[in-house]
Amino acid sequence: MSLNIIERHKLILGKLAQNGYVNVNELSEDFGVSVVTIRKDLKLLEERNLLFRSHGRAIPANPYIKENHVSEKEKIHIKEKNLIAAAAAQTLNQFDSIIIASGTSVIEFARHIKPIEGLTVLTASLNTALILAENPNIDIIQLGGMVRRSSSSVVGPIGEKMLAEFTFTKLFLGVDGIDLDYGLTTTNAMEASLNKQMIAVAQKIIVLTDSSKFGKKGFGRICGIEDVDQIITDSGIDEKTKKRLAELGVDVTIV
Repeated sequence: MSLNIIERHKLILGKLAQNGYVNVNELSEDFGVSVVTIRKDLKLLEERNLLFRSHGRAIPANPYIKENHVSEKEKIHIKEKNLIAAAAAQTLNQFDSIIIASGTSVIEFARHIKPIEGLTVLTASLNTALILAENPNIDIIQLGGMVRRSSSSVVGPIGEKMLAEFTFTKLFLGVDGIDLDYGLTTTNAMEASLNKQMIAVAQKIIVLTDSSKFGKKGFGRICGIEDVDQIITDSGIDEKTKKRLAELGVDVTIV
């Protein structure tokens, strides 16, 4: 007995909730209908904001993120960012030379840094530099470049050239999205380029991100998951993601 449209839609949403995606060809075979019919079903469900179509399949929500001002980002996931920042501060050692990139997670991290002997910090974030400047026992290098007003940070070739003159023990990186297949992303291509250079000159890459960033994508790709040493995130991360990260050799710290 063939399924009617309401039954198909119910089953599609059930499979989507269970697996995290549905495939057009597989649904066509399972339901005994044409690929065209399934595409129409997915289009109708997308118009009702129940899923997002992408390359022959559908996923629960649109993974692509828009750029928001840093003042807006600071108001969301405050508790999670505070816990992540505190855990990140525990990774610092004497005589570390670190990079702090840009974003609200790393700004919060700066607030948790205590005086440590020989600590040197280079940062692209203007807010981070101002926070750390209140502590006379931390040596601060402000990266040069063009100011991105939306993030209160610098980007561009001047900063990339400066980075090439140093080497660092750790990079603390904030991101706009983490896709386990595509990698780490940000909403700005110039920021992504600067982050690539940061990765090139740092010995250990530590990503600070709340769990809402998993499964999301920004415009500019920073790197693949294989380039990351450690991710510090909150308990909202799902078991599948944790397992996959472990398989990829990433140390995951959950707060």
